Amino acid sequence: MRADAARNLDAVLQTGARLLARDPATSIAAIAAAAGVDRRTVYRRFETREALMAAVYVAKLDACEAVVAEARLDEAPVAVALHRYAEGIIAISRRWPVDVGQVRDEAGVERLRLLIERLDAFMARAVREDALRPGLPDRWARSLLIHLTNLASHEMPELSPAQGADMVSQSLFSGLGPGSGSGSGVESKG
Repeated sequence: MRADAARNLDAVLQTGARLLARDPATSIAAIAAAAGVDRRTVYRRFETREALMAAVYVAKLDACEAVVAEARLDEAPVAVALHRYAEGIIAISRRWPVDVGQVRDEAGVERLRLLIERLDAFMARAVREDALRPGLPDRWARSLLIHLTNLASHEMPELSPAQGADMVSQSLFSGLGPGSGSGSGVESKG
């Protein structure tokens, strides 16, 4: 693919991600205009808005898989891997602000399942290595991690990805670390 065609495709995908995340009914013509390309250019590549959205999901899943690989969740120290993951995912989520939980095609669903499986394995490793306390409900730590990265990504745009990762790590380790949670946090007034 020529460099200008690749730039145009990237602009269309990122613009499509941003606009379709806000309004799933956004027209291809509006996406093309916002991306600075002719709508015929977009229609040559994507016949429908759904085809464009599918390509956006593929691009975000590709980026998420790269972040997971770079974080080295299986072998890097837990705190380092968590920070790398959170920093990367925050950046990716800002670039591709669509919810991959909405993926409907079989291949995308499977890719998402494998990513979640890797996060669950990482959280189990964090418990084994005493970074997180044992006994939490299944999926609790992973779900909290996803919510914290989404919070940093979309509701705290003033934070850089590194600052967001700091907050995610601190929140996760402080709230779920081995020394936390010994009581209910509610005092009885009896």
